[in-house]
Formats: sequence, structure tokens, C-alpha cells
Amino acid sequence: MGLVSEIFTDDVLAKLPGSMAIGHTRYSTTGDSALLNAQPIRVDSTKGLIAIAHNGNLVNLGNLRARLERDGAYFQTTSDSEIIVQLIAHSKAGSLVDCIADSLGRVEGAFSIVMMTRDRVFAARDPRGFRPLSIGRLKNPEGPDTIVFASESCAFDLLRAEYLRDVLPGELVMVTGDGVTSRQYATGVPQTSCIFEHVYFARPDSKIYGRWVQESRDQMGRQLARESGVAADVVVPVPDSGVTAALGYAEEAGLPFRFGLIRNHYVGRTFIEPEQRVRDFGVRLKLNPVHNLLEGKRVILIDDSIIRGTTSRKIVRMVRGAGAKEVHLRISCPPTISPCFYGVDTPSKSELIAANKSIEEIRQFIEADSLAYLSLDGLLKACETKEKTGYCTACYTGNYPTQWVDVDEILPAAVSI
Repeated sequence: MGLVSEIFTDDVLAKLPGSMAIGHTRYSTTGDSALLNAQPIRVDSTKGLIAIAHNGNLVNLGNLRARLERDGAYFQTTSDSEIIVQLIAHSKAGSLVDCIADSLGRVEGAFSIVMMTRDRVFAARDPRGFRPLSIGRLKNPEGPDTIVFASESCAFDLLRAEYLRDVLPGELVMVTGDGVTSRQYATGVPQTSCIFEHVYFARPDSKIYGRWVQESRDQMGRQLARESGVAADVVVPVPDSGVTAALGYAEEAGLPFRFGLIRNHYVGRTFIEPEQRVRDFGVRLKLNPVHNLLEGKRVILIDDSIIRGTTSRKIVRMVRGAGAKEVHLRISCPPTISPCFYGVDTPSKSELIAANKSIEEIRQFIEADSLAYLSLDGLLKACETKEKTGYCTACYTGNYPTQWVDVDEILPAAVSI
């Protein structure tokens, strides 16, 4: 438990010999935030030792878990990720590759996974391609090249590895000492990749779903300026996730861009903190206003999203407290009206301010002089790719791409395991 840099010290890494590795940095969406759910998860079975690391969230869990337990499966964790390795262990398919393909075809929801046995590494994405997963190559002048996988392509830059391509939706990739092989275990399902990766989660220097995040966010800001311009003196981002959109907005609107809020980079993301009082203190710890840039100014404040609204209200108050004459909040995505069940830890509908208040009511709550969101059409246009990537926009529309009878019935089941 803790930060990667605190856990994997040089001394620890020196005790981990080997020519293959998988790793995972987790924040819990399904299963408790506890050491027993730390990944990679290992299962020793008749198929041998299998380890798995999983980004995303599975949705057809209750029935699968009950069926596996009836078949004698013993679950070591409360994480949804373990279901995949238990399915592999209990599959009656012939080879290990067939067992993996069979198992991945039986789970529904979001998963980008890396798996490892004693002599092979596997990587796969769900058929809808909800979460990103990239393949890279590290050239080795003295031997065979090293194949690497990452949920964000910017990780390859650290290694000086070459980005090759994305793992395709429904694709299973296997790496052995003999090279790389691939198979499509699922086809014919519409791609619904998470658009929130472009809005918030991914780093701007990553290429996600075949498009640079920096480019998407710049276009979000430009489109936002075209849709909801307002008379002002300065454009100020809420760092870090609002910076690129604010640059695009300022350039499109012909206004000066200024870092009127300075971020303390030693504080984590506040929207996923469990308690309101912790989030409130986190905002003050995380951001500090630059008074001489804000005093007496009509400020356009650019942020990526509003979830509960309490953080936005604190930031607006902070900017106003630094002397701003007006504060106009602009959001580079549509109102978030529905929770995500595919790996983003957004809260229940009752806690989402846009699900319960009109835009004018939200404006009053956050105490801004004006408030405007980017339209859904504007967001889709900003993230458009040459390959015409299909996006999941359920958090903005309430229309979920997987077949659920009632979303409210699913949530307790997902949380319980």
C-alpha cells in the first residue's frame, strides 16, 4: 500500500531478478482498498502459475463468481480481477491460450489486462476497447528486442521504447522467447472507448485510441470558446487537467493565458478522496492563487469536469478571495449525470450535482458569475480520430453500452464483491 516510488526502492528492485515482469498501480473501483487486493494477483492451478493485472471494471460478476465457487474455486481477494484468472483455471479448453481466450469471452465490462506465466506474457483488451493499452518495443543491440505494454504510451518515453500500436479491442497478444503472436478472441462488437480518458485521466503526452490527448484537449478548449465565449480579461486553468483546454480556449478567444492558480504536485487527485472534509482540505493544499494575476480581473476559469461541485465552489471562492472582479467557469466536457461502471470511480447518481441540479442551479451553488459546459457534439468532434473511434459517453448521457436492465440494480452487486 502506498506510492510506487515509496514501495519499489532500489533495494527492493535488486531482490527481483528475472527477464519478465508485470506490474499495476491501483485505485479501487470494485473490491476494498486493501493489501489483499493489491495486484498482480497470482493463482496456482492445473494450468500452472498465472499472474494478472487488470485496469477496468467487470459488470457480470455475481453469477460468474457464484458459478465458480460451486465448481470449487477459492477466491483469495474481493477484487473483480481475480474472476478472470479463476475462469482460466477452470476452463476446459485445450491449450492455455485457448483457455484465456475462452475466459475473456465470458466476462463483460471493461478490461485491459496483462498476464504472466512462468515463460510467457499476455496482454488483452475487452471487445469494446473501454480502456487503453499500448504495445512498445525496446531495442536491444545485443539480443532480441524487449516487448513492453502500458496503459499509457508516455510510459514508453521513460524507457526510450518505441510505440508500436494499441492492443486492439478483442485482441489477445502473447509474447514468448520466440516472438509475438496475436489472435482476435472477439469480433463484431462496436468500439466504445472511454472518452473520459481524453477529458481527464490520460496524460497530455500520451497517445490514446490513436489520438494524442494534448490535441484533443486543445480542441476541447477551442470548441468551448466558440460555444460559450464571454467578455473577460484573462483565462486561468485549474491545473493540471485544465491546462491544455485553457490554452486552446485562450488562443481561440484571443485572451491572455495566465497560471493564476499554482498546484502543489505532492497532493493526489481530490475527486476520489473518500470523505468531503478530506477533499476540502485537499483543495486548499493542492491549489494556491496568484493574487497579482487575479486581482481586479474578469477571470475565465477552465476546468475539465464538475463531479460533486464542492471542489469547484472552493476554487471559485479562492479566485474571488484573491481579488477577481468576476469568475466565469467553463468546463471542457458535458455535465456528468451518470456514474461510471467501467473503471472510473465516479460516485452514485445522488452525489453527482449535474444529475440533480440544472446548470443555473449549479452556477448558484458554485457561486460563479457564469457557468457553461462543452456540448456532447463538441466533445466528440474534439476527440475525433481518422479511424472514427467509437466512444462511451454514458457518464454524460446515461446510455450504457453493455446490456443492463437497471443500472441501480447492478451497483450494489458490483460494490458487494
